[in-house]
Amino acid sequence: MARFGQVLTAMVTPFATGGSLNVDGAKKLATHLVDNGSDGLVVAGTTGESPVLTHDEKLRLFEAVLDSVGDRATVIAGTGGPNTAEVIQLNKEVAALGVHALLVVTPYYSKPPQNGLLAHYRAIADASALPIMLYDIPGRTGRRVEIPTMVELAAHPQIVADKDAVGDASETARLRAALDAAGQSDFEIYSGDDPMLLPHLAAGVVGIVSVCSHLIGVHIKKMVTEFESGNVDEAKRIYFAYQNFMSVIMGLTASPIPVKAAAAMIGLDVGEPRLPMVPPTSDESKKIRAALEQVGLL
Repeated sequence: MARFGQVLTAMVTPFATGGSLNVDGAKKLATHLVDNGSDGLVVAGTTGESPVLTHDEKLRLFEAVLDSVGDRATVIAGTGGPNTAEVIQLNKEVAALGVHALLVVTPYYSKPPQNGLLAHYRAIADASALPIMLYDIPGRTGRRVEIPTMVELAAHPQIVADKDAVGDASETARLRAALDAAGQSDFEIYSGDDPMLLPHLAAGVVGIVSVCSHLIGVHIKKMVTEFESGNVDEAKRIYFAYQNFMSVIMGLTASPIPVKAAAAMIGLDVGEPRLPMVPPTSDESKKIRAALEQVGLL
């Protein structure tokens, strides 16, 4: 089904020298990504350094991306956070801008219990005019959305998808089976982990919210389409060819440090991360450059 598209890029946020928001850079990057394999963009998500963006900067960023590619790609606004009321208010503002959907991450740090997650997400969904993709990434938030909780949330008409960054394809398969058994076969799961993409496809995801698609978007798109077309051997060939590269970009140090550095190395104007994120060390830069060279990007 892939209602939002098969390949959604979790877009980095370009910053100018000095750290200000680079709106023109965001427009150019969005166009580049859609021209190179992305069916849609997730804007101001974790990869977009959402914790260090102001409310105004997020709105300016959403407007810029919509202006650039909103007529030919899905634009999903990253609006999640630990404050339910603030998320609801931001969702209303971004809906007025014309974004197509919302990505809402699990409340972080506070680690609410499962019934708290149910209440949080239901309150957000009840107040939302836009479809919602949940974002389950316990490694960052400290709390997983357990499978029974996800199945209950999938019954809400505004909650239509999950970005799965749990890191275990067997758990993804269990979630898919539980959703189907509950009559929620139209609820979609997206991979949230580039190095896990092929196992996730086998476990039932419809696509990916990708970081590496900044760099190899055409190949990621081909991997997904080949798998879905039944050409599993070709999908495996692509996956194996880029597995090490994806592991470096996603695992060398905290994201989005490697992808921002790699994007800059191939000529994309993205700037450096904002504190508390930092540029890669000299040794990390060498490894990122070597990975780019290995796949022919440098």
